[in-house]
Amino acid sequence: MPAVLCRALTAGGISTPTPIQAATLPDALAGRDVLGRGRTGSGKTFAFVLPVLTRLADPASGRRRPGRPRALILAPTRELATQIESVISPLAELLSLRTLTVFGGVAAGPQIRALRAGVDIVVACPGRLADHVEAGHVRFDDIEITVLDEADHMADLGFLPVVRRLLELTPAGSQRLLFSATLDAAVKVLVQRFLTDPVTHSVDAERAPVSTMAHHVLHVLRDERIAVLAGLASAPGRTVVFTRTKRGAKQVTRQLIAAGVPAVELHGNLAQAARGRNLSAFARGQVRTLVATDIAARGIHVDDVELVIHADPPVEHKSYLHRSGRTARAGAAGTVVTLTTADQLREVRELARKAGIVPTITQLGPGDPMLTKLAPGKRNYQTPPPARDTSAPAPAHRPRGPRSGRAVPRAEGTSATTTPRTGAAAFSARSRVGVRRGR
Repeated sequence: MPAVLCRALTAGGISTPTPIQAATLPDALAGRDVLGRGRTGSGKTFAFVLPVLTRLADPASGRRRPGRPRALILAPTRELATQIESVISPLAELLSLRTLTVFGGVAAGPQIRALRAGVDIVVACPGRLADHVEAGHVRFDDIEITVLDEADHMADLGFLPVVRRLLELTPAGSQRLLFSATLDAAVKVLVQRFLTDPVTHSVDAERAPVSTMAHHVLHVLRDERIAVLAGLASAPGRTVVFTRTKRGAKQVTRQLIAAGVPAVELHGNLAQAARGRNLSAFARGQVRTLVATDIAARGIHVDDVELVIHADPPVEHKSYLHRSGRTARAGAAGTVVTLTTADQLREVRELARKAGIVPTITQLGPGDPMLTKLAPGKRNYQTPPPARDTSAPAPAHRPRGPRSGRAVPRAEGTSATTTPRTGAAAFSARSRVGVRRGR
């Protein structure tokens, strides 16, 4: 790699590659197509960022031209795209390379102007990038290297058609890198179509347990679910709470605030400014609890998340692994708690089996000493009234429609609802360049 990159990494305290980086970097730097899999928090972002920068910094590489980026990085959510840009941008500046993020929720004008001026690297969510292509604002003739982050998610549901269209526009001989914490049959569709003689690196088994992550299942009464949740989230450490639906995230946030637990929400019904504001408040420690749908389950990294709570058990084991991966990252310790009612217990046991973990199951209620053991520290909250909990998911035997479980990617961010005027509304964050439609 360029010496300036090595010096920058060392100055940032990064001197030894993680297993996924050590496995994939030689092939990626040599120009080969790579399929890489490593558990959440394993360092996959640097595993593709460094080859992208190294390739574009090579004197034999092409030159920046208006409307023709040289590298493309696709990510499924705005938050992940923003996080990737925050990693790559400072290093790109050292090499005199320009970067741009493309995603929904803010004005398209600044993005269009940046594309016309010329950028080297575009980090994008697929939907709006496709809009720019159709409008003639960007062409992929000069693309030398393409990265698909969270590849299994990008190959699933509503993402696949637009991802295929974008990849088909990149030059046939250009390099392609696919990374994810899980690689399943859905990814094969993209691998077989777009990768040439790829080398696969899987540095750990998909269901290999993280040794520093403790798993617990708390069997609670439905009317006591929010009170137990508040008892955990009121601990002084950082906590991420996951719900299945956007409505559930909004309601749980309000219930926690009513109980004296400061919290912010993150889901697709929030305007982009509110999403950025809330995530920034959580990352900076201004609020210690983030309540989110699965848009925060993949790729998002915030330092020192000590506790992940599945307020609603996820639909599938892959979601459990991705959600849980927000804690115990890069060797740190963390605790994962799943709240379950009696009618959900069987499906939660099956979920744990498929995820390859053996959780400790405890039946308890509000005020149980076990809550303090799981989330140590002094509490300062009020037990919420049981009657307020109307956000609990339907019993397991009821049929689930597409809106009760996994969110459809193309629907993410289509509504422009603003954050409720709670304490969260006062926080501000640096705006990111984005676009009108959030996908």
